[in-house]
Amino acid sequence: MYAIVEIAGQQFKVSKDLKVYVHRLANEEGSKVSFDKVLLLDDNGTITLGAPAIEGASVEAKVLQHLKGDKVIVFKKKRRKGYKKRNGHRQYLTQILIEGISATGGKKAAPKKEAAPVVETAEEAAPKKAKAPKAEKSADEAAAPKKAKKTDSQE
Repeated sequence: MYAIVEIAGQQFKVSKDLKVYVHRLANEEGSKVSFDKVLLLDDNGTITLGAPAIEGASVEAKVLQHLKGDKVIVFKKKRRKGYKKRNGHRQYLTQILIEGISATGGKKAAPKKEAAPVVETAEEAAPKKAKAPKAEKSADEAAAPKKAKKTDSQE
């Protein structure tokens, strides 16, 4: 069983007993957190989709620790101008442990059905006026070349 859940503005695919690094949360270390914005649930092949979120579904997690991510170096340079800038950044993160996914409520995604047959109304079902069939040309007429019509200027 897994779920796609939105945590601190980002979407994560989570399952039970998974450790995830998310943007810093305001909760204390060791506290429990519940995320209600579950976008998709998969329960052994039964997929439930939200529009945009599944009502009644939630993901329970425990805050393990607050930490900082790896340092990212930002180096800017313009050649032949003597311009160099070096900056660094470390993102504040929170490590959480997914303890469970509850899937109460919500609609199940129906399997795709084939298009239903089109039912005609009484007016559409009535036979339409058929055009008279064209007379077929005989073999002599079909083989003979067509004569060019003379216009007023040619006469």
